[in-house]
Amino acid sequence: MAKKSESTRSLTINCDLGESYGSWIMGSDVEVMPLIDAANIACGYHAGDPSVMRRCVRLAKQHKVEIGAHVSYPDLMGFGRRSMNVRGDALVDMLHYQMAALDGIARTEGCKIGYVKPHGALYNDMITDLDLLDDVMRAVATWHRPVDLVVLATPKDKKIVQLGVEYGLILRFEAFADRGYTSAGHLMSRDKAGALLSREQATQQALSIAQGTLRCSRGRKLSLRPDTLCVHGDTPEALEIIRSIRSALMEPAP
Repeated sequence: MAKKSESTRSLTINCDLGESYGSWIMGSDVEVMPLIDAANIACGYHAGDPSVMRRCVRLAKQHKVEIGAHVSYPDLMGFGRRSMNVRGDALVDMLHYQMAALDGIARTEGCKIGYVKPHGALYNDMITDLDLLDDVMRAVATWHRPVDLVVLATPKDKKIVQLGVEYGLILRFEAFADRGYTSAGHLMSRDKAGALLSREQATQQALSIAQGTLRCSRGRKLSLRPDTLCVHGDTPEALEIIRSIRSALMEPAP
């Protein structure tokens, strides 16, 4: 495994949590929460329910983990991974609804949401569709108080940055440890070979990202400058991946 170098950037680690629903359990929220800096908590549209949200919020508060609203298309059956034709005021209203649900529970527990991170198909669609991204940014910018927006870090972020400036938003650029990348710097479709990385691959990719680069599936080196690093909570080895990455990123420089 590559050692951490003096040029390694300091990255926060975030994870998608609260994705259980009723008696159906997804992920290892209790074990993962102490190992991360920020929890992207599902708001009921792709996963999660009120009781799951409350339990996850309480865990985050207990471990002093920042809370983010993990908003989605209304796609509970498809886990939010199917694109939908939802735009304009309808999308803004759906995002506010989800944000309000999680923030309301958080406030009853003595905390609040600090950021918004779109999930699944909505997250991927808005990176390639600036009109959709405009709707998402409008939703976040018109929330009753300032919150940040998480977006994918790519080699070409200028248009996203400019739109964020126009809306007065603070953007957090994100990279993924456990996912393969295309040559354009986007996430590979989950049905492609190499889209989901093993623990060893994810740890190596996390170190590369922390040093400012990673290699896409075709071998091209991509230059990224993210603020935060994500591991998906529904990845089979999520807990082991996070432990491995946390350990690797804390290794002293040689």
